[in-house]
Amino acid sequence: MGHNLGHRVFTMSVPFRKFKDISDVANDREAGPVAQRSLDPTHAKKLAAYMVKGLVSAAKLKRQVTDKPALPAFDQILHALGEQPYFSIQPLVCNIRNIPLGGTGAGGIRGVRLETISGETAAFKVYLSERHTLWVVDGQHRRKGADLAMEFLEAVRSTGRYPAKSAVLFPAKGAEVSEDEMVVWNEAYDAARSYATLSIEVHLGLDIMQERQLFHDLNRLGKKVDPSLALQFDSSNPITAFIKNRLAGDLAIQISDREPKDWSEDTGGLTLKDVVAINAIAFMNKGNISGATPAVIEPREPQVLRLWERIIEIPHFGSDRAKEQTVAAQPVVLKALAKITYDLNFSNRRPEAADELFDQFLDGLNTIDFSHRNPMWNYYGMSVEDREKAGLADLARYLPPDDGANRDVGSEQSGFMRFGAKHNDIFPLLADMIRWKLQLPSRF
Repeated sequence: MGHNLGHRVFTMSVPFRKFKDISDVANDREAGPVAQRSLDPTHAKKLAAYMVKGLVSAAKLKRQVTDKPALPAFDQILHALGEQPYFSIQPLVCNIRNIPLGGTGAGGIRGVRLETISGETAAFKVYLSERHTLWVVDGQHRRKGADLAMEFLEAVRSTGRYPAKSAVLFPAKGAEVSEDEMVVWNEAYDAARSYATLSIEVHLGLDIMQERQLFHDLNRLGKKVDPSLALQFDSSNPITAFIKNRLAGDLAIQISDREPKDWSEDTGGLTLKDVVAINAIAFMNKGNISGATPAVIEPREPQVLRLWERIIEIPHFGSDRAKEQTVAAQPVVLKALAKITYDLNFSNRRPEAADELFDQFLDGLNTIDFSHRNPMWNYYGMSVEDREKAGLADLARYLPPDDGANRDVGSEQSGFMRFGAKHNDIFPLLADMIRWKLQLPSRF
């Protein structure tokens, strides 16, 4: 029993598997008033994958506590899912409707105080009936994620195969489950059914306006964590692990907390969020690292590492005031190099002799003029006559047609080529320029 800002609430632990049965979501128009946003299935599925990892980790911990022999399959499955040092799901927030505010009085909830021998309150035994549905105010994606996690475990246990269509939460889609792996999934299911719980804060008797206010306050009054700080703390994603271990560790690339507003204060480092975005393109051709798994990332690490080994050889890269001395210190240029790396190594449309072309690309990087004086970077800011004088007339064959799309890559200011902020529009064009310079096949 608690009093959140003076309002009586229940703080409960519910078995992982049972929560869906005793709860519902406050956005079903047939079931009652709407006090929720619509469900995002992709987000729910990501949470389900996280919960499956947590249940496997919980089962592994129980083995250690009960002195059962270690089973390598636990570590293998956790590695395939993405290892991390700790797992936890934040409490869900629910409301029991159609009772007096605070849960007391006529039509309220019956409860009994449990006391110690010395008369101190130990807990409260509360009696909930079938009509006391836990309406989820904050946490519907966690609720759906828990349901998907149970669906996955039940499918694996009943069929002996990993799901290939629905409830796909493990990389080995459609593969047969080995005996040792089945032990892991059975024990993870046992964790979900018994000792693994979800924490819930239950508000009592809120009306629809109060539910909506609570939803707003829980979701809008918090402050988002700075992306670089969040990524710095994350140890679960294989791309962040690659950055910390191989780039910051082996190659000693400087990762900074913030990007200087004034280039004269540049120390040569890259912010972690920029390095993450660059590697997301190099590994997966995506704008973020969501969904990255060791099964996909680890086989690709040698090629991406070769790219970074050449990047750090670019003159002035990583030095003080690097942005004033080389355009390669601007993340959008590195995203262009990452795009070429992906296209020549991992794309389904990689050209013939792609391995030789990738070698040609890496060997040619030291021949590219990454200085601010190179007119190629300012191609879209030049007249037709200036392009011809600079020997850039033939570059048009590599660039997309002028179809009204954004071609504002940036501009030359006080002798510096400053690229724009719309990186997703700009880096493919810079990659085309680099392809042309190194005589690589055009992406068109």
